[in-house]
Amino acid sequence: MIDKSAEEYAMAHTTEDSSLVKALIRASEEELEYTDMLSGRLVGRLLAMLIKVSGARRVLEVGTFTGYSALTMAEALPDDGILFTCEYNERYEELARKFFEQSEQSSKINLLMGKALDTIPTISGSFDFIFLDADKINYPQYYDLLLPRLVPGGLMLIDNVLWGGAVTDPQTDKAHAIDRMNKQIADDDAVEQVLATVRDGVVLIRKK
Repeated sequence: MIDKSAEEYAMAHTTEDSSLVKALIRASEEELEYTDMLSGRLVGRLLAMLIKVSGARRVLEVGTFTGYSALTMAEALPDDGILFTCEYNERYEELARKFFEQSEQSSKINLLMGKALDTIPTISGSFDFIFLDADKINYPQYYDLLLPRLVPGGLMLIDNVLWGGAVTDPQTDKAHAIDRMNKQIADDDAVEQVLATVRDGVVLIRKK
């Protein structure tokens, strides 16, 4: 969405990822043909900052991919923090687990395999912070499922909410689904939110 030179400038003035996270990114680029699903450092560092500032201890991620955002968030959690991350693709799981096992934060990370709409209800308890970056077609259903699991005052960050600008005039099922969720959030009196033009758009939600 943003001009490439401006994004590069932003990256140059943003905190670096850890050496292990950088190695995970390199491995993802080498082993997979499609790495656009990586959240990217701007979103990754935003996630880490939000977790630290909010003091979150229980975190849920929907959409692990190769583990970039999960590992970044785990590194930001306090020693007694815990992160549940949901993934469906076994190839992505293999790469993610490889790097989780190398991390000093491995004891904080619980990787759950299966369709997230099915696995989320099996996790007990509420969450201080939720990150949604999974199958876009189900974004409205995820929002309905996740908001009740967020503690009052808790934060939820949802990625790709502009979908390359397609949400302004939706022509595909995914664009329609994301647009429907964006409107759903905007109309929800139970939350306050800001939709920011970071990379492909993120919406930050605070439950009242």
